[in-house]
Amino acid sequence: MSWQAQLALHYQRDDDGRTISFDRHSGPLRVLQRLYPEGPGICHHVIVHPPGGVVGGDRLEVQARLDAGTHALITTPGATRFYRSDGASAVQDVRLMLAEGARAEWLPMEAIAYSGCSAENRLDLQLAPGAEALGWDVLALGLPAAGLGFESGRFLQQLELPGVWLERGWIEAEDRALLDGPLGLAGRRVLATMWFAAGSAIDGARRDALLDAARALAERAREAAAGPDPASVPVPAAEGGSATSAAPARAVIAGATSAHAPVVVLRALADRVEPLMALLVQVRAAWRRVAWGLAENPPRIWRT
Repeated sequence: MSWQAQLALHYQRDDDGRTISFDRHSGPLRVLQRLYPEGPGICHHVIVHPPGGVVGGDRLEVQARLDAGTHALITTPGATRFYRSDGASAVQDVRLMLAEGARAEWLPMEAIAYSGCSAENRLDLQLAPGAEALGWDVLALGLPAAGLGFESGRFLQQLELPGVWLERGWIEAEDRALLDGPLGLAGRRVLATMWFAAGSAIDGARRDALLDAARALAERAREAAAGPDPASVPVPAAEGGSATSAAPARAVIAGATSAHAPVVVLRALADRVEPLMALLVQVRAAWRRVAWGLAENPPRIWRT
């Protein structure tokens, strides 16, 4: 039996400037109590999926609508695990719809593609002029640290800001040129795309500042040994890299670009989830300061 689950979130701004939320769900998707560690203007939410894994035929749909002037941060308590499929694809479909002046942060834990899975992970951004969003998509192929490879299966990643930016590609376990070639993943099995997107062109100086911050942190990650820095900011625990492996991990490689004026993109590859996630957390903190003048304030659940 497959699970069909929908979660609709609606964020509104009350007369006191507080971001309040309403949610509606069907199937096994829930949102925990809203939290305000940064004050009333920014709502922190945690989405939970009680079954804990996604199999062939399952479909998870999340829609978040943010009214003008609201700010929502959405994360998850653990990895989204796409298990082996007997044929049908498992689908996760996320849509963020932001009105003018709204801000969203989409910060889920990693997706784990188990060997034999057939899965699709889609994110659609609909941003009005003046709206801005940042977020990431992290994928672990197999369980790299545990030595469990991605030997069969396929995984679709799609990120889209309609009319501006579209990334869509299938990762096939049989495509060794992609997985192991120097122009592909170069043998690494954890990859991430992080983005800062706006509903209109980002001012040139501001865009350069976002790029400079990401590139400086990416360069530091390239030079550092793999593994989280003990002095770094809190990093969410990762399921795809929790075990140890006999093979030494290599440093994270990453680069930032802005091919379109409304979007800044950071891409990264690693052998383990933890060092890659550490980089993303640092870039998020820098982008928050540069773009919004906000302190880091990581979600409370990352510290547990």
